[in-house]
Amino acid sequence: MLRRRLTLALLALATVVVLQGLGAVWVLNQAEQQVQRGRLASDIQLGFVELSATKKELRSWVAQLQQGAGADPAVRDALQATLRQRLDELQRLADAALALDGGSTGNAEQLRRLDALAVLGGHLEALKRAIADTGPLQPGADARQAWAALSAVFEQAQGRDLRVLLADAIAREAEAVARERVAADRSMAWTRGLWLAMAATLALAALLAALHFARSLRGPLQQLSEGAQALEQGRLEHRVPPQADAEFGAVARSMNTMAAALAAHQAREADERLRLEAQVATRTTELQGALEALRQADARRRQLFADISHELRTPTTAIRGEAEITLRGRDRAADEYRAALRRIVDGSQQLAAVIDDLLAMARSDIDALALARRPIDLAEVVAEALAQAAPLAAERGVQLQGPASGLTAGSGSAVGPAGAGQPHWPVLADPQRLRQLLVVLLDNAIGYSHAGGRVQVLVRPQPATGEANALLLEVVDEGIGITDEELPQVFERHFRGAAARRHRAEGIGLGLAIARALAQAHGGSLTLASTPGQGTRACLRLPLTQALEAQAA
Repeated sequence: MLRRRLTLALLALATVVVLQGLGAVWVLNQAEQQVQRGRLASDIQLGFVELSATKKELRSWVAQLQQGAGADPAVRDALQATLRQRLDELQRLADAALALDGGSTGNAEQLRRLDALAVLGGHLEALKRAIADTGPLQPGADARQAWAALSAVFEQAQGRDLRVLLADAIAREAEAVARERVAADRSMAWTRGLWLAMAATLALAALLAALHFARSLRGPLQQLSEGAQALEQGRLEHRVPPQADAEFGAVARSMNTMAAALAAHQAREADERLRLEAQVATRTTELQGALEALRQADARRRQLFADISHELRTPTTAIRGEAEITLRGRDRAADEYRAALRRIVDGSQQLAAVIDDLLAMARSDIDALALARRPIDLAEVVAEALAQAAPLAAERGVQLQGPASGLTAGSGSAVGPAGAGQPHWPVLADPQRLRQLLVVLLDNAIGYSHAGGRVQVLVRPQPATGEANALLLEVVDEGIGITDEELPQVFERHFRGAAARRHRAEGIGLGLAIARALAQAHGGSLTLASTPGQGTRACLRLPLTQALEAQAA
C-alpha cells in the first residue's frame, strides 16, 4: 500500500520535472536564436563600417598616386585584399543570418542586405580595374576633373550612390541589433517567469507529498528507530511492535529476528573471547620473555665482541713490542733477556686474565666483575704499568716519563719504586685490575701523542674534602687533546672524537669506559681535563687505606 502511494507520487513529480525541462529547453532555444540574430546583426553592422573605412583609405591612396606623392603599390594591394576579405566575411554572415531564419528569402530585410552585398561585390571588381588604369596626372591635366572622375569611381555603382547604400545598410543593421536585443530580453523574461511558475508548482507538489508521507511514516519510523537504538545500545531483548503496512511489518519482523540472532551470537562470542584472551595473554607473556632474552643475548654478544677487540689489543701490543726489542738487541746480558722474558710472561698473564674477564663480561656487565682487592703499594703497580707501556712508547717515538724518586705532598711530586728510606703509599686494590686501568690510560696517552712528544705519570696525595683522604695519579700527555663539546662523551662506549679518528684510525672507543668502571670498582673516580692541540690530563683518584692515613698522621 505504501509502496503504491510512493510510486504514484514519484511518477507525478517526475512528470512535472520532465515538463519543466521540456519547456525550459524550448524557451532557451528561442532565447538563443534571438541572441544569435542580434550577434549576427552586430557583426554585419561592424563589417559595413570597416568596409567603408577601408574604401576611404584606398581612395586616399589613389589620390596620392594621382598627385605623384609616391604611393606604395604594396599598400594598394593590402587594402584591396582587405576589402575583398571583409566583403567575403559579410557574405558569410549574411548567409548565416539567412540560414537562422530557415533559408527563406521572403524577408525584406534579408533581401536588402543581399542586394547591398551584390552591389558592393560588383563595385569592388570595377574599382579594382579602375585603380589599375589610374596613374599620376600628366602635366597640364585638370586636377578637378580628375578628382571628379575618381569620386565617380568610388561613390557610384550600378547607378546607385554607394555612400547612401552603406549608410542605409549600417542604419538597418543597427536597428536589427536593437530589435533582436529587445526580443532576447523579452525571451529571457518569459523564461524566468516560466521557471518560477514551474518551480512553484513543483515545490507545492513536493510539499503536499512530503506532508502526506510524513504523516503516514512518522509512527512506523519512530518505532523502527527505537528498535535500532535499542540494538545499538545492546538491549537485544527489545522487540519492534507489528506494523499495519506490509513493508514496515516485514522490516519489523526482520529486526526482531536479527535481535534474537545477535543475542545468541553475542553469547557465543563472549565465551570465545574469554578463551582467546587467555590464550593471547599466555602467548604474549611467552613471546615477551623470549624477545627480552634474545635482546639481552644479542646485546651481550655484541658487547663481548667489542670488548674483546679492545682488551686483547693492549697486552698483545706490549708482548709483541717486548719481543721485538729483545730480538733486535745484540750481546745483551742474561739478566736483560731474563727481565724481558719476565715482562712477556707478565703480559701473557695479563692477557689470560683479560680473556677470563671478557668471558665473564659475556654473562654480565663490566661493573659486576669481581676484584681481588688487597693492600698494595701503588708505586709498584705504576712501575709495572710503565714497563709494560714502554715498548709501545718506543714504537711510537714518544718519551715516557715515570715518577721521580720520592713522593711528597707537593703538586707534581713524583714517585719511584719503593725502597729503603722511601715512603710507601698502600691502597686497597686488585693489582692486576689496577695495572690494567693504568695501561689503558698510558695506551691512550701514547696513542694520541705526536712523535717526539712526552707522556708523564705524576702521583700526589689529595687532602680530604669531606671524604676520606685520596691519592691522585695523573697521566699527562702533550697530544691532540679533546674539545669541550666532546669531553662529556669520552666515557661512553664506542665514542671517539673527530680528532681522535683522524689521528688514529684503529680503536672502537671502549678503553676509557672500561677504565672508569675499574676505577669505580676500586671506590675511586676517573676524570679528564683537556685543551685541544695541547694535551690531556687523566686524573685517577684512589682512596688511601687506614694504614696510610695513620702513617701520614
